[in-house]
Amino acid sequence: MKLSALALASALSVAAAADDGGLVRMKLHKRSDHEMVADHLKRENEALKSAMAAGNSAAVEMAKKAGQVALRGATASFEEQKAALEEGKSENVIIKDYSNAQYYGVVELGTPPQEFTVIFDTGSSNLWVPKVDCKNCGYWFINGGKKKYDEAKSTTFQKDGSDFHIQYGSGDVQGFFSVDTVTLADDLAVTGQKFAEVNDAGGLGMGYVMGKFDGILGLGFEGLALGGATTVFKNAIDQGVVSQPMFAFDLGNQKDGELTFGGYDDSKFTGEITWTPLSEPKYWQIDIEDIAAGSYSSGATNGIVDSGTSLITGPSATIMKIATSVGATPNLLGQYTIDCEKVATLPDLVFHINGKEWPVPGKDLVIQASGTCLFALMGMDIPTGPQWILGDVFMRQYYTIFDYGNQRVGFATPNY
Repeated sequence: MKLSALALASALSVAAAADDGGLVRMKLHKRSDHEMVADHLKRENEALKSAMAAGNSAAVEMAKKAGQVALRGATASFEEQKAALEEGKSENVIIKDYSNAQYYGVVELGTPPQEFTVIFDTGSSNLWVPKVDCKNCGYWFINGGKKKYDEAKSTTFQKDGSDFHIQYGSGDVQGFFSVDTVTLADDLAVTGQKFAEVNDAGGLGMGYVMGKFDGILGLGFEGLALGGATTVFKNAIDQGVVSQPMFAFDLGNQKDGELTFGGYDDSKFTGEITWTPLSEPKYWQIDIEDIAAGSYSSGATNGIVDSGTSLITGPSATIMKIATSVGATPNLLGQYTIDCEKVATLPDLVFHINGKEWPVPGKDLVIQASGTCLFALMGMDIPTGPQWILGDVFMRQYYTIFDYGNQRVGFATPNY
């Protein structure tokens, strides 16, 4: 039985409706490929200007590093992650790619509600939003600035005060924890939710400033949560806000889609669901028997299914081999571009999961606009974490169900 639902929505665009099945829906809007490519070119141009202004090869390398930080604002380098692990700080190093995010939704905090646009992220577990007077939290002339939480305006606010501190690859994101009511889809209220008020988001760099999101709502497990916070979804389960401990993404195919809490919507897919058990219930991590593209074959590996990452990522050396084999070339931002005329000849990227093949067609391995084609695979080395990240490029191909209660992920063929 499929029950209550929440769908991602773009900023300022919220619409909910109930039907006979008890589903509550809100529209999901996808950030356009044109906008993604334009922002990418803008970041690349800035990195190139920095290198040229410095006028030496060392500066070019610095620009490249800066570009990678801007692109993967929340991605620590191998050396930074290793050092953090040796210092016993592994819980504070977050592996994320937010500047490429394409999907945003709306949640409300407090009473009366204060509205925020967030990324619904299965690759992290905390909820955070900027607070009033937050530093490095956007500017009014860029996408209208960021919405900021004001605890003084909420009658359900409760003080916590413990530190919130995430070490990103480019620096820190700091704040403190508070407690308030979180509302999903207008009327699904989670009370007593511990969340972070961020007072300095400098660690996310320009990826955050330019992004169309205010904060993050993590949909991972408690093992990833900082500060001992119970996740929004776990609280929703415990409080009976949802009737089944699962949620599902329909990211659509260049069209509106939905994120469903409390069950899944069988009108969104055809055929049977293939369930795959988690290999580590901290991330939504699964075992992968093989990943193949052309003559490349990975052999047995693993990956996480991550709604907060737009691209597909894998080990840097592997992605370089695949990119080189199809004629893609690296740029200053640590990403690859490809001649748009070659898109039609790109091989499928095939994931072998639980005895079945789950291909991503070659034509869908690019983000194309204005004559520029971004290769949708990017290198990312995570020394103690998953080898691959199956982001939105993969999830757009399949209706994806996250079963918290049974610790498994389900894939089905969408009906579009």
